Amino acid sequence: MSTTTPAVPFPAATITGYPRIGRRRELKQALEAYWAGRSTREELEAAAGELQLATYRRLVELGLGAQDASLPAAFPLYDQVLDTTVALGAVPSRFADLAGADGRLDLDGSFVLARGDAGRAPLELTKWFDTNYHYLVPEIGPGTPFTASAGRLVADVRRAAENGFTVRPVLVGPVSFLLLAKADDDAPAGFDPLQRLADLLPVYAQLLGELAAAGAPWVQLEEPALVADQDVPAARLAAAVQEAYPALTAVPGRPRLLVTTSYGSPGALLRPLARSGVEAVHLDLVKGAAPAPAELALFAGEGAPVLVAGAVDGRNVWRADLAGRLGELEDLARAGARVAVASSTSLFHVPHDVAEETRLHPLLRSWLAFADQKVGEIVTLARGLAAGRGAVADRLAEAAAARRSREDAPGVRDAAVRERAASLTSAEIGRAPAAVRRAAQEGRSFTASGPLPPLPTTTIGSFPQTAEVRAARARHRAGALPDAEYEGFLREEIERVVRLQEELGLDVLVHGEPERNDMVQYFAEHLDGFATTVHGWVQSYGSRCTRPSILWGDVSREGPGLRGEAFTVPWIGHAQSLTDRPVKGMLTGPVTILAWSFVRDDQPLEQTARQVALALRDEVADLEAAGIGIIQVDEPALRELLPLRRADQQAYLGWSVDAFRLATSGVRDETQIHTHLCYSEFGEVVGAIDGLDADVTSIEAARSRMEVLTDLEAAGFSRGIGPGVWDIHSPRVPGQEEIEQLLERALEHVPARTLWVNPDCGLKTRGYEETKASLEHLVAAARTARERVAQPAGPALIVQHGSRP
Repeated sequence: MSTTTPAVPFPAATITGYPRIGRRRELKQALEAYWAGRSTREELEAAAGELQLATYRRLVELGLGAQDASLPAAFPLYDQVLDTTVALGAVPSRFADLAGADGRLDLDGSFVLARGDAGRAPLELTKWFDTNYHYLVPEIGPGTPFTASAGRLVADVRRAAENGFTVRPVLVGPVSFLLLAKADDDAPAGFDPLQRLADLLPVYAQLLGELAAAGAPWVQLEEPALVADQDVPAARLAAAVQEAYPALTAVPGRPRLLVTTSYGSPGALLRPLARSGVEAVHLDLVKGAAPAPAELALFAGEGAPVLVAGAVDGRNVWRADLAGRLGELEDLARAGARVAVASSTSLFHVPHDVAEETRLHPLLRSWLAFADQKVGEIVTLARGLAAGRGAVADRLAEAAAARRSREDAPGVRDAAVRERAASLTSAEIGRAPAAVRRAAQEGRSFTASGPLPPLPTTTIGSFPQTAEVRAARARHRAGALPDAEYEGFLREEIERVVRLQEELGLDVLVHGEPERNDMVQYFAEHLDGFATTVHGWVQSYGSRCTRPSILWGDVSREGPGLRGEAFTVPWIGHAQSLTDRPVKGMLTGPVTILAWSFVRDDQPLEQTARQVALALRDEVADLEAAGIGIIQVDEPALRELLPLRRADQQAYLGWSVDAFRLATSGVRDETQIHTHLCYSEFGEVVGAIDGLDADVTSIEAARSRMEVLTDLEAAGFSRGIGPGVWDIHSPRVPGQEEIEQLLERALEHVPARTLWVNPDCGLKTRGYEETKASLEHLVAAARTARERVAQPAGPALIVQHGSRP
């Protein structure tokens, strides 16, 4: 291989990515200021550039090399898949006018793909493998143009070099890029984006050439789709790898290539990948497994790739078993492999630095490793592998002591909680048949307002969290706003939200959730076994960040006794007291609480899910006792935790569905249970959605234009369904006609008597001006659709607040 840059060996220690939103969410603030017109593009670029350089400086302080290509240049302003889409010039046909004469898309054009504009919905958002990160789905058709656009990548390399850093640019690899894409609207039936692989490879080759010319000695190509079962036959996947990587390694003057395979094991695809001529292959040794002896032979001998061992968990926050991990690495090296040490995935899934969490109990803090601590673990393992265990004996001993202290700490195991979970019987998990519940719910009158109309309107739960709400919460947390004043403020905010919904004409109301900072953190603050952070932000998508809680011990509601005290009833009950329309009780489901937290790794996830479900079951019972006739238990993360290999999926779906049913099955037949799911590909879990046995399911559908309904219809789904008609993850306001068209499409698959009308998700991140306009259009569109169907209300639509049998 001839190169235009010096041959830099692969570093002994590296990471595949780092948190990119900023320690104090600096990138979020810069993006939102730019989108709001409060700053210029130059100011945005400067803020992003400084954040990159600050990251490089910090990583070098932690022990990575400044000039050995151990620093990944992985800093998308919105999403890594979007950045690769732009770098490839893969502009969807419906956005073609945004591209320049050379086919390239500028920064503002890329933001239109991400956020939409007045006349176009943005690219679809869906979950990144089995994580809570959302990526933008490329749209590829037979005629989608591909044009190399390396400008931003090259600028990042040169900026780093000017400041003394040699970095490793990062792109989604060609096979994963096409597997993650969807066919565009103009594609013929049966078209598969992977058919465009041969057209795409020359563009990757050109990008590699430009990066080499800019001085990049290594490029990282991410191929996580190789660790998941695909709809594409295994032989075709292997053929795609065999086509793509020998073609790229044959590019004259290219940088050396690291191919990463995070989130699992590539299985049979490891062999063609390792034999393709790439210089390094990364394997996830946390979710995946170490290579078998026959596979290790691929990494032995002259010309074999470096085995980049993802030995430190990039997705969870617990300290590594350093001694155990070092033993695994030593075994790999003894088998003849050239081994480098890395994170299992990009570290953007975890917060920056546990040292900043001074409010956490010191004992709990001693068990944790955030991104900075994980870099330290990687450096320690690399040093131990190179210099022997004696060189890192103090670090190994410290890690072992922390793990021992965790095993014996109070609260990690609660005998009463465990006994209650163990004593459950199958008879306690499940409700009466849907037909029986439907009859009971039809038998409830609906106060003076009468029964709900066909196509009843509602929202998913949260209303906009205004600056005033956030400021009041911050003042209360700081002790500057007394409890009584804060509670009074929240009650006034709830009344304002209720009155607005009545004014808009919504049929089933919500209390708006002003008391909740986050749909999982709020529950973590009221459940034993959880801790919350102050600075533990991670990116969910774009500028949206979440602060996952830490589930460290056995779970029950806080308060005296095993059942603890209700914490949602005061707010939801207050909302119901203000109106004669039904108000939904709003809870977060057990699987979602697990998926959006950092969960203990010392027992099976199923066991933890059952504990959380029992705590929620108590809350559901208390809401019903308070007269709340509709209770929504959200499970947006049901698809998220689905194992990437089909052989493992049925077991997961079994216990996850049982956890939801355990949480919701303690109520009377006439109490209507709703659930909500969003932003995933749901076709694979239609059976599980049906298995949840909710009376009404609301589900994301606006960006995908009701695609999920075909799967639900084919599965014979017959209970209430609310496919979202307003994509709330974009700032655009959908017009009434647009919503009417979505409802028309929904009615092609769903009987009017079971169709509900609602947004895709909660409205927390939206402003009131766009919320009011969008909901006005939603209600008007529903009324127009009702006139067309002229059909009476059907099963599972009649509920009366506060009624008793």
